[in-house]
Amino acid sequence: MNDLSFSALEKLVADLGDIPVVTDQKVVRRRSRDFFWYSPVLNEQLDGKSADLIVAPRDEKDIVRTAAACARHRVPITVRAGGTGNYGQAVPLKGGVLLDVTALNRIEWVKPGLIRVDAGAKLNAIDTELQPQGWELRMHPSTKRTATIGGFVAGGSGGIGSVAFGGLREGGNILAARIMTVEEEPRILELRGDAAQKINRTFGTTGIITALEMPLAPAWRWIDVLVAFDDFMEAAAFGYEVALADGIVKKLLSAITWPVPSYFGALRPSCPDGASILIAMIAEPSLESFRSLLGGRGKITLEMPTDDSPGKVPLYEYTWNHTTLQVLKSDRSVTYLQCLYPDDRPMEKVLEMRELFADEVLQHLEFIRFGGRVTCSALPVVRYSNADRLNEIISLHEQHGVYIANPHVFSVEDGSRFKRADADQLGFKHEVDPHGLLNPGKMRSFVTPRP
Repeated sequence: MNDLSFSALEKLVADLGDIPVVTDQKVVRRRSRDFFWYSPVLNEQLDGKSADLIVAPRDEKDIVRTAAACARHRVPITVRAGGTGNYGQAVPLKGGVLLDVTALNRIEWVKPGLIRVDAGAKLNAIDTELQPQGWELRMHPSTKRTATIGGFVAGGSGGIGSVAFGGLREGGNILAARIMTVEEEPRILELRGDAAQKINRTFGTTGIITALEMPLAPAWRWIDVLVAFDDFMEAAAFGYEVALADGIVKKLLSAITWPVPSYFGALRPSCPDGASILIAMIAEPSLESFRSLLGGRGKITLEMPTDDSPGKVPLYEYTWNHTTLQVLKSDRSVTYLQCLYPDDRPMEKVLEMRELFADEVLQHLEFIRFGGRVTCSALPVVRYSNADRLNEIISLHEQHGVYIANPHVFSVEDGSRFKRADADQLGFKHEVDPHGLLNPGKMRSFVTPRP
């Protein structure tokens, strides 16, 4: 039991009527976790944090009823779907209700280049439905097969596809969001255009997302390609060249230094000893141009159509934060960072960081577009010693002009490059969550009004 009184929870459950509820504490505790254990710092801070019960709405009407009951009884509510976050975004800090929205998975409609879909729909299921119609989502995380569209937007970032379309914060990458307020009489709001950014990367603190309208991209036949290089900087330089080559249609470019590929399990036979690699997803018509640009600089060791059907492991599950996971499967002593290199000299800065940290920080780059410019994000694997040294590594990156989005903190502000909640998001939270019940503790700037 958390800080809530048994009486408040009992009254809440009575108000919910026939809405499915789970009170088995083993199940509730398990479902209250995400992948925060990637961070030894967060593992210590968040271990044991849990909701008091799970509520599983069947439709939007059930969410209205749940939100109203939570507001009446002042019970915290944390929206939950796939639970694939890496820094406790959906881990309840104050107990209360874990709102499992995965039953809301309907595709409302598909139009050329557009989709309207419930927040609990899995990304892989969405693309499975879209691809026969010639479309797919513009981007997705490496957890595509388990993540939901609502969780992806609420977590806010980018992923596979960002080399072409940037991150979710780029204009046009979220078209609209349908959200619900948490009040005694919940309101349903439609946020369109720039207003939809009020719920992007706020960890569910600025309204309960029930549906999203997203832009689509043409569904190419993607080819997974792995290229081995003797030197990491050669792999990075080639990835940067491909990222800049607008005529080559690509969805993923990931440069990864040795020895990280030595942890890659089923992919290991395609990763020569001592070689750094570039993982790519290239549209089939662009393969010839990709090979021509490569020339004799590296060796293609794997080339096959992307297949993320059950029982298969696509190359994208060795990239982005799956890269860290592949290492953690064998070595739980490591952790990671999230970096953004300046777009005016990314390769110069990559080399600078490589020389500064040597084998303590193992380079892993993801090429992206950011503000219309090509650069690289980085999720390096860090050999962890202690929190002080980790903070020193973060500080040294920032002193050298490499931005850090800290994955070892759990608030919206502290994990951001900007170190504060956007004023519009903060103001919007006051409007839609007047009692401060939505995922409390995750927006540090928010102060709950006095009764």
